[in-house]
Amino acid sequence: MKTVKEISNLTGISVRTLHYYDEIGLLRPTAKTEAGYRLYDDKALETLQQILFFREFDIPLKEIKALMDSPTLDTNRILQMQRRMLVIKRDRLERIIASIDSILKGENPMDFTIFNQTEIEALCQAAADHMPDFVRQSVLQEFGSLENWKQNYLDRASREDMQKGYQKMVQWYGSKDKAMNAMTNPPGQEVGAAFAKRVESIEQKLAAGRHLPVDSFEIRQIIGEYGFVMKRLYQVEREAELMRTVASSYRDPLSKTRLDAKYGEGSSDFFADAIEAFYLPR
Repeated sequence: MKTVKEISNLTGISVRTLHYYDEIGLLRPTAKTEAGYRLYDDKALETLQQILFFREFDIPLKEIKALMDSPTLDTNRILQMQRRMLVIKRDRLERIIASIDSILKGENPMDFTIFNQTEIEALCQAAADHMPDFVRQSVLQEFGSLENWKQNYLDRASREDMQKGYQKMVQWYGSKDKAMNAMTNPPGQEVGAAFAKRVESIEQKLAAGRHLPVDSFEIRQIIGEYGFVMKRLYQVEREAELMRTVASSYRDPLSKTRLDAKYGEGSSDFFADAIEAFYLPR
């Protein structure tokens, strides 16, 4: 067992920080002496190491605690997640260094690819890991196997239209790192299902108000709620671009057929018009 001071000397983490980790429940001491001094065993040291790995990516302590407390994540899965994140960070730094070297040599290759191959593979794996059951069944019917779907994902990811889509995601989240973190760590299925019900409730209110102008107070209030829900779900800094993308999705022929059958003819276009009116570029 090691004292707080010994842990501080070993890791470089201040005693005050270790006390704070204890206060917020992120890293509890293994035991305490009769005098109340904190003691830590090797297991606690492993936990601290995992916390420090996450801190390398500037992940808030609250989110780290949620990850560490998740009953669905064991030590190996946490380490695998951290390894993928470190590989992505390493590859990104190597690309930046290579670009600087090229500029120093008098070259300036203009590469505006949003995510590199390693990052795209991580996005693909995250999408597969968190795929809802009904989507997985659809994928298996269309592609025959999950591996075939993954290959199709990777083949499409380098296309210009896909890269533009990734660019939009970066705009939603405010930075590439935040976008990458959000896409590789999406909300759990229970959270997703709860938000889906909330969105359905909003659509029902919009359908009931189709007789009103899209710029009326009532409709704008509903769209404001919609934007708030989507902002919380995707944890974006600015939801305007995201909501304009949602509006475009309502104009997709398949969506229009499904939603008009559910809410009445013209509902899908009304939803899109209302969102676009609320989020007019200023």
